[in-house]
Amino acid sequence: MNNGDKRADLHTHTIASDGLQRPEDNVRMAREAGLAAIAITDHDTISGIPEAMEAGARLGILVVPGVELSTGVAGKDIHVLGYGFKLDDPEWLERLKSLRNVRNGRNERILALLDRLGMPVSMEELKTAAGADKSDRKGRSVGRPHIAQAMVDKGYVADLREAFDRWLGEGQPAYASPERIGPSEAIRWIHEAGGIAIVAHPGIYGNDELVLSLLDGEADGLEAYHSDHDSETESRYAEWAASRGKLITGGSDFHGVKDGIAYHGEIGNRSVDSAVAIRLLRGLQK
Repeated sequence: MNNGDKRADLHTHTIASDGLQRPEDNVRMAREAGLAAIAITDHDTISGIPEAMEAGARLGILVVPGVELSTGVAGKDIHVLGYGFKLDDPEWLERLKSLRNVRNGRNERILALLDRLGMPVSMEELKTAAGADKSDRKGRSVGRPHIAQAMVDKGYVADLREAFDRWLGEGQPAYASPERIGPSEAIRWIHEAGGIAIVAHPGIYGNDELVLSLLDGEADGLEAYHSDHDSETESRYAEWAASRGKLITGGSDFHGVKDGIAYHGEIGNRSVDSAVAIRLLRGLQK
């Protein structure tokens, strides 16, 4: 999907949530990949955006402020991407904080489960794994990947994949599903902050009925192009959005590089025309 300098990767994570690279690193890698634009879409936090925007201005890369909100339906995680919102809206910032508080409660439940399973991880060890004890991590979102890293650090598992496959993934012994807001409420929150709401990676939910209901409702579009979608899945979701006159977005869902491996995919391995980035940057302004 990457045809050079008119492309945009609209889904990347940084150390502000569960990514491994600093925001400025993502912007630099976008430039190295030949992209024109990149979005920073950390989980339930926008704390990495100022650094990314400064780097974008310096390197000549358009940075779209974004976020990935955690929501739930019947105990299953559903994610909604927001773009082009007001960065300093007090109610919006408080709502993001409330979502991070839900994450913190979930972390405590997972740590309690791990303790019962004979794999204790203290809150201090979790903070160390997340880097959340450092002064430049204010507003950081801490989640399961950081717990997985703490498990690796303590020798309970060989790598992050084993941590999720055996213990932390959905249906596994240390999985916990908190009470979250629904995706429709997340969409409303994004709109009230002046932003555009996109259903993230719809192919991983196994619930196209829900995806269609959101698309036919208030969602502004679908993330058709994603590292976990095959070409048939991408085509289907792109057609659904296009037929309804809604936005088609895409991105790598990059979480960083470790031991030469990029999670979920390398920056730019999924992208859309940079005109989409410009549209998202405008938010709900016409």
